[in-house]
Amino acid sequence: MEKRTLGRTGRSVGVVGLGAWQLGADWGSVSSQDALATLHAAVEAGVTFIDTADVYGDGRSEKIIGQLLKELPDAGLTVATKLGRRAEPFEPATFTKDNMKAWVDRSRSNLGVDTLDLVQLHCPPTPVYSSDKVYDALDSMVAKGRIAAYGVSVETCAEAITAIARPNVATVQIILNPLRQKPLEQVLPAAEAAGVGIIARVPLASGLLSGRYTEETVFADDDHRTFNRSGEAFDVGETFAGVPFRAGVRAVRRLQQALPDDEGTLAQTSLRWIIDQPGVSAVIPGARSPEQARANAAAAQLPELSDDVRGVIRLIYDEDIRPLVHNRW
Repeated sequence: MEKRTLGRTGRSVGVVGLGAWQLGADWGSVSSQDALATLHAAVEAGVTFIDTADVYGDGRSEKIIGQLLKELPDAGLTVATKLGRRAEPFEPATFTKDNMKAWVDRSRSNLGVDTLDLVQLHCPPTPVYSSDKVYDALDSMVAKGRIAAYGVSVETCAEAITAIARPNVATVQIILNPLRQKPLEQVLPAAEAAGVGIIARVPLASGLLSGRYTEETVFADDDHRTFNRSGEAFDVGETFAGVPFRAGVRAVRRLQQALPDDEGTLAQTSLRWIIDQPGVSAVIPGARSPEQARANAAAAQLPELSDDVRGVIRLIYDEDIRPLVHNRW
């Protein structure tokens, strides 16, 4: 698999990583055995970058990845986790040095490591991205060896631009896919110019870009695609990339009809579209099975998309999706 430098971390990672939210919670039930099998399949397919968070299953995702690290100590894996969603109350004042240290130490324990490879602020309240005290606390943890590098996960392009200006922010994680194209305008060019890595999350719009869903598809009650469809639990942009479900199904149907069907699946084409964007270090599709993990990794083997394919993706975004999401994030 092609490898790229993960921003200011200096680490080299496979361009297709694995997002481990599904292996923790909020996507229906996934057994620990199936989760570990999925992780192994991803690594066997060339994945070297895994993204998780301390709140995914209240640490379950981190602990399963920690087991993988024990089983594959020489696999050269880079694991990124996130902190901040454990804050109670969820407001800027809770992001203190002591709280952040406690969150980091919990993740170190869950993953079974002394030093976390990459810690990201987990979509905190917007003022946190401008807080000198927060960055000072992160710098202190780097100096003391608790973390090797830090970055941010953001909801909005404005938050990304604020973080990129900070000298020690190594990476920015942002929603980017054929149904969420706004980051192409300012965020990716700014990150590339600053040497900050871009980690593209929600790359398949919560499965919309698999092309498997219809307007009648029903998801499990414990799946965020049911309980967060209108933003009831967290930012609605995290579910279907903020695209209203039925509108997304219709746009995806147009894509399926317009794109060639002999150059990979729609999901793989969508991942390749992200990989092709200048400034992207890694894309982190989730997977709930070994088969999904292998299929996602195979997107890295597709050739760069043609101008015609990119044009079709842009046209359908402009006509069907842009009015619904472009100015929101």
